[in-house]
Amino acid sequence: MPRKPPKGYFVRGHFVAYGSEEDAELRRAAKWDAEFSKTDLKKRSAHLQAVGEQLLTLKAALLQRLALPDVLLEAVAEAKRIDDFEGRRRQLQYVGKLMRRLDEAQVAAIEAAVAEQHQGSAAETQRLHAAERWRERLIADDAALDDWRAIDPQADWQRLRALIRQARKDAASATAAPAAEMGTQAGHTPRHGRAYRELFQLVRAALDANAPAS
Repeated sequence: MPRKPPKGYFVRGHFVAYGSEEDAELRRAAKWDAEFSKTDLKKRSAHLQAVGEQLLTLKAALLQRLALPDVLLEAVAEAKRIDDFEGRRRQLQYVGKLMRRLDEAQVAAIEAAVAEQHQGSAAETQRLHAAERWRERLIADDAALDDWRAIDPQADWQRLRALIRQARKDAASATAAPAAEMGTQAGHTPRHGRAYRELFQLVRAALDANAPAS
């Protein structure tokens, strides 16, 4: 028996089969047209485009957790690989088109993942600045060691004190030595020694270890 032709309809001379992906996309577009004004639709489209572009910045673990359609993940991966400005722009437009196929829950999940990553980055920056402040306190004041015990009670105190002493010696030498011997020019900050950098790493590691789990 001859196969029955698929049921569907024509859109601008193009046949669209019922139940196809294109049919579903057209139905969603029609629903949007019925529910929103043209201005609303443009804003919605621009928003989805922006959210889609943020997918390119998401860490792999967060991206994988979203369980997005393979076609969207492939489009995002391709956009990351494209260096040409115009080619990348067109690929991002395609990403935005694919974003319009997602439901509200999926879009909300992406936005939540972007916010989570941003909050994590902000917290990391705060710990970095806190580590810098603690390093300066420990070098400047012996009493700061007592305050540090509350943060890192299991610290290697012998190593910590040795690094502080050496950092102080290096700072004193840098201040006392002539600029010519230090290889610096007037107005330039002398380079810090190894102890100064190691002290920062030790403090930073302790702050990271005590950071609340995200």
